[in-house]
Amino acid sequence: METKILELLNKIYPIDFSEIESVTNEMYRCTAVQGNFFARITNYKTYDEQLEEVTYTNFLYNVGFGVSPTISSLNGKLVERIMLDREYLTVLYKAAPGIHLPRTQWNASILKELGRQIGRLHRHSKNFENIETIRYINDWYNNEEYDFLKYIPKEESTIREIAHEVLSTIKNLPQSDSTYGLLHGDLWLENILVDGDSKLTMVDFQDCEKHYYIFDLAVPIYSAMEYSFVGNGNIVDYGRSITKAIIEGYQEENDISQEMLDKLPLFIKLKEIFEYSLMHMYWNKEKLTEEQIRIMNNFRIRIEKNHSILSI
Repeated sequence: METKILELLNKIYPIDFSEIESVTNEMYRCTAVQGNFFARITNYKTYDEQLEEVTYTNFLYNVGFGVSPTISSLNGKLVERIMLDREYLTVLYKAAPGIHLPRTQWNASILKELGRQIGRLHRHSKNFENIETIRYINDWYNNEEYDFLKYIPKEESTIREIAHEVLSTIKNLPQSDSTYGLLHGDLWLENILVDGDSKLTMVDFQDCEKHYYIFDLAVPIYSAMEYSFVGNGNIVDYGRSITKAIIEGYQEENDISQEMLDKLPLFIKLKEIFEYSLMHMYWNKEKLTEEQIRIMNNFRIRIEKNHSILSI
């Protein structure tokens, strides 16, 4: 498969690829004379959705924001169709600078800079929406991943009730240009690269959506609490310090009301239920590993007992 992809990419793009390596099921690291690149090969979103997404990220790149630029094909297209075992959509990105930080380095200083960049991102997103009409990128609640009651089993009645309440509450929040718009949607820490000067680059905008801006703050806080804390202190204090840092950084670049900040735990709860629903959506419940069972039970206890991952 990789040999076939390498051959096709060399035919489609003005790049001399010499090697290709699978990173995930849909991302491939590509080595070329001109440098390093990443090819995304997927049908996760439609052609129109992906084209709108890369138009958005290219806009961000052109105004100096930290994202990877896309490379046009020889046909001048940002999204190309290729035929493997079936037809796929391909986007080619220039490799971003920086690395995935080790867990121990996700401290308040770095997370404050992340808050600043999220604030900048949302300012640029508002400008993009003033220029372009968003036709294909969905409002968050129209995405399949938020159809919690479709995937969480009926016998889990308590979690289903909580999921329904969280969804209903957030759907009924008022929307305005200052609170709601186009955002990244999946800013967990693995989607952020950091270089030696602490400059950040955001990658993987495939889940970009229209949502409340505060969700882009909730996701990295959730991610840091869930995956990056490795001891050396009190996790409650860590949660408070990184939350304070991200919010302070954000407010240096963008406005956010206290009314929305008060709803941060609600959006973290949305993210937690989202992750739990994905387990039911993608894991084979007939072949669950012991680790998967442990993770699911941990989530069930937290959600059913309303144990918040964040105390602010």
